[in-house]
Amino acid sequence: MTKLRYENIVIFLSNNNTKIIYMNDVIINDNSFLRQFETTVNGHLARIEYSSQERKVFLTKLVVPEEITDESFRENFIKAVLSIIQERNLRVVPTSPHIAGFLRKNRRQYKEMLPIGIRI
Repeated sequence: MTKLRYENIVIFLSNNNTKIIYMNDVIINDNSFLRQFETTVNGHLARIEYSSQERKVFLTKLVVPEEITDESFRENFIKAVLSIIQERNLRVVPTSPHIAGFLRKNRRQYKEMLPIGIRI
């Protein structure tokens, strides 16, 4: 198991499962069977659905229940998922409007993760 630190995120990587633990104990799980990154906050499941093909991860849908009212949650959730993808040395293709908008706002930080020829 490898332990890495990013700002306020601690990442644990193992061969079969990846979990990210925020300092406030939010855990993000890569559910490869359902093809989604997911986390439970106060009993409500938030998820980013994906598909993968040839070293690319297509982030297709962001679902955050209305009960999760923390303004920064969406952004932190997307950052955490992008960290997982980056650690796996994969490229990201954002097909979800919310995720594409986040990447557009943070172009400089994430432009290396986009496949050649993909612009947001």
